[in-house]
Amino acid sequence: MIKGLMMTPPVVGRISIGRVVERNGKRLPEKDDEFTITTQVQSRNGWMLHPMDGILRRELEDRQLMANGVEVKELAYLPEELSAPAQAPATLRSKLAKRATDAKKTQAVASSSSNAEPDNVPEDAFSKTSTARTKLRSIPVKVLFNDPDLNLRANYTLFDRTTARPICVGDGQTCKRVTAKGIESMSCEGPDLCALAIDGGCKPFGRFHVRIDHPECQADALSTFVLRTTSINSMRTLLTRMQYLQAVSGGLLSFLPLEIRLRAKSTTMSRRTPIYYVDLGIRDGIALDAAIGQAISTAEHDCKTGRDQDALEQAARTGYALGLFEELSAEAAEIVQEFYPPSDEPAAADVPADVQPRMRQREVSHE
Repeated sequence: MIKGLMMTPPVVGRISIGRVVERNGKRLPEKDDEFTITTQVQSRNGWMLHPMDGILRRELEDRQLMANGVEVKELAYLPEELSAPAQAPATLRSKLAKRATDAKKTQAVASSSSNAEPDNVPEDAFSKTSTARTKLRSIPVKVLFNDPDLNLRANYTLFDRTTARPICVGDGQTCKRVTAKGIESMSCEGPDLCALAIDGGCKPFGRFHVRIDHPECQADALSTFVLRTTSINSMRTLLTRMQYLQAVSGGLLSFLPLEIRLRAKSTTMSRRTPIYYVDLGIRDGIALDAAIGQAISTAEHDCKTGRDQDALEQAARTGYALGLFEELSAEAAEIVQEFYPPSDEPAAADVPADVQPRMRQREVSHE
């Protein structure tokens, strides 16, 4: 085994609440008010969307239409080789349902343009979905480990912005620092007291690994989507929620049906503009006692089939202990660009008014 190479949970995609945009010749981070699920592949226009991003948005759109009184049905016909909808694969049924939904939208828009009232369709049923993308603010997930510290890896991190290499990684008590003699263990005083971090380049950085719990995303039970963040609000909330849920479920955190949600708050430091952070909880529509019962049943089933959750978590601890930093050098360059922008950002006066609130959100992203 290669020494110094940290073994981390396999990642197949990213979950983000922002993007990197080019402004005045610089690539700068920009916050958003929704989740975006992407692959690990970039194009000229940014990260490529993962198929789950579109699937979850379509399902959310269908639920919103049904809540507005619009009945969403599959098409009345199926290909000849499939005699009943129940026999169709899940992917095909999803496509057919989307086709039927799109047909209903087209019909409603056409009826509206001809001053005809569509039957049983509220006036604003399609106003949002026909003009803008549905905002994804919750994702059904499960975590890979029962130990919260294995799911969320958070520490103080200082990067060399020139080389995108980590200089120092600590937890507030001890740190590993790159020196002329190699990597040395030292005491960690935190970014407010450490002389090395006086320029503000050291700040909390977390990586939250989850599995998207959806029938279309069950091919690999050990693959994860990673959400990277420098938000203290997100890290504190996620870790607290996991600790509480682990305790109340008797240590069965990885078996609970969960979802991540995007929440907003404002403070005096944010000039009363909303800042967004990530929360975790039991999936919407499921009571806590029902979720615990479901977790117990799933844990018993996995035990009978021979799945060893304790051995999985021990393997994760061993892998994490092998190296200094979780991302490879190429990934670290992207992280520095997105989460550790240069301090000489353009002043708000040089930025269009519609962009200034987003810049203010970046200023308080460390909250």
